Amino acid sequence: MSEAIIRPIQKKDNEQIATVIRKVLIDLGVPRVGTAYADKALDFMYEAYNKEKAVYFVVEENDQIIGGAGIAQLDNYEGNVCELQKMYFLEEARGRGIGSAMMKKCIEKATAFGFDQCYLETMTYMDAAQKLYKNSGFKLLDGPLGDTGHFSCPVQMLKTL
Repeated sequence: MSEAIIRPIQKKDNEQIATVIRKVLIDLGVPRVGTAYADKALDFMYEAYNKEKAVYFVVEENDQIIGGAGIAQLDNYEGNVCELQKMYFLEEARGRGIGSAMMKKCIEKATAFGFDQCYLETMTYMDAAQKLYKNSGFKLLDGPLGDTGHFSCPVQMLKTL
């Protein structure tokens, strides 16, 4: 088994990462409405993150995409806040420290982009994800910032960079 590599998304990864994200969301029982599942950008991730102060990383192992995560300006929000977006990993990527490595890479990039804070939204039952977020310095909020369109995600967190 080869080692998992975290690298910036390429155009050729679009189909694979969309499939990975949808599979993880379905496996975890996430609603298809009001979550990342319904995002138009899901099928065009390379293009969606090919802009200033945005990046999306994929995890590649044995020529297969097994996860990903990105950083971009928080939608419909005035402050200098980015959002950790579409951080999902297939089962074979979990429990191996890949999430922690991805988080580190995303936070480093958010800091390099000059953002003041990083925001995220998740589901109440995503315990492993919330543990990773809390261990990375994210704190629970009382409600959403901006308007991501993810009205089905009841947990919001924020980290000062």
